[in-house]
Amino acid sequence: MSILFLFVVLFALMFIGVPIAVSLGLAGSLTIMIFSEDSVRSLAIKLFETSEHYTLLAIPFFLLAGAFMTTGGVARRLIDFANACVGHIRGGLAIGAVLACMLFAALSGSSPATVAAVGSIAIAGMVRSGYPQAFGAGIVTNAGTLGILIPPSVVMVVYAAATEQSVGKLFVAGVIPGILLGLALMVAIYIVAVKKNLPAMPRASLRQWLSTGRKALWGLLLMVIILGGIYSGMFTPTEAAAVAAVYSAFIAIFVYKDLTIKQVPQVILESGKLSIMLMFIIANAMLFAHVLTTEQIPQQITAWVVELGLQPWQFLLVVNIVLLIAGAFMEPSAVILILAPILFPIAVELGIDPIHLGIIMVVNMEIGLITPPVGLNLFVTSAVTGMTVPQVIRAAMPWLCLLLVFLVIITYVPAVSLALPNWLGMP
Repeated sequence: MSILFLFVVLFALMFIGVPIAVSLGLAGSLTIMIFSEDSVRSLAIKLFETSEHYTLLAIPFFLLAGAFMTTGGVARRLIDFANACVGHIRGGLAIGAVLACMLFAALSGSSPATVAAVGSIAIAGMVRSGYPQAFGAGIVTNAGTLGILIPPSVVMVVYAAATEQSVGKLFVAGVIPGILLGLALMVAIYIVAVKKNLPAMPRASLRQWLSTGRKALWGLLLMVIILGGIYSGMFTPTEAAAVAAVYSAFIAIFVYKDLTIKQVPQVILESGKLSIMLMFIIANAMLFAHVLTTEQIPQQITAWVVELGLQPWQFLLVVNIVLLIAGAFMEPSAVILILAPILFPIAVELGIDPIHLGIIMVVNMEIGLITPPVGLNLFVTSAVTGMTVPQVIRAAMPWLCLLLVFLVIITYVPAVSLALPNWLGMP
């Protein structure tokens, strides 16, 4: 009865337009008050416990680093470098946009930030060079999803916090899938570009390549600092995020000088607003997860699934369907925090690696970011291009098929996600 009440209240509140964070908090609170023997005071304690979760402290720092990178002209230099590398290939500007998204994803940890930073520059450049605007918008909307797959990733941090897995191992597991998806998009773009005879830029000279590489170097170094620092054991992911925020501010203000001291408070304010919104969702989702645990809901569902005799491949098929539906209607972090406590124990019982499950969930959330009605990347692309959301949806849909094929590969070929962590001997 409590399970039914919890989910009916949640979806009823969301259906009438109550914000997702408030819906999660109200559904959890009402369930505790009506069905549980727990004191109402436990709700307040749980909300405050979220703010003390050390792993989650990485999120505001990564968002701040991304804000400095976006405002500080790093994206423009990364796009110039990417175009110098691959712009001479047929469809090279679009391929360069994907490469720029991959590079920026390794700095920001956020898909909407990646779309905003790269899309605002790359799509306009493609249109000036003779590409259809819809083609550029579709590419960047999909390539921007790499922001949560290529480490560092805010969504991976949330999954690690919800399941008590290693953030570092999740980051490592995302490297090969992220590179493979980026390469798959590039190959698909090249095939389409050859068929449609899309333009190519003149080949960049060695001097131009070195010049753009030198200008982008400070941004590229952040990748080395974040990932190298984590994997070498020099600092934790949370400490890496803090270092990234300070470093991003330093190069934006003092090296590239695209940002003045007077503009810094505004950048911090904007990133603070985003952090507060995300952390409020996470706090209420953690409260919701607390209710699930208190009422023994994951354990009951696990027992039920085991009794059904589902094979691991069948369970993963169900997982993907559930996540694709949830991702279309909810913010990725909320989906992870609601469903990970339910799916995680079942996966462990069926012998599915928790890190592999994490990557599957992240790829599903990538698809959710470009699936209407609540795909965040669709709205960001609409904002930076001036296209209507329905136009962006039409532009993005052909490339969505590629992501769905990629999801099948990630789901049923665990080695793609686990090969690198296993090779590095990560526990």
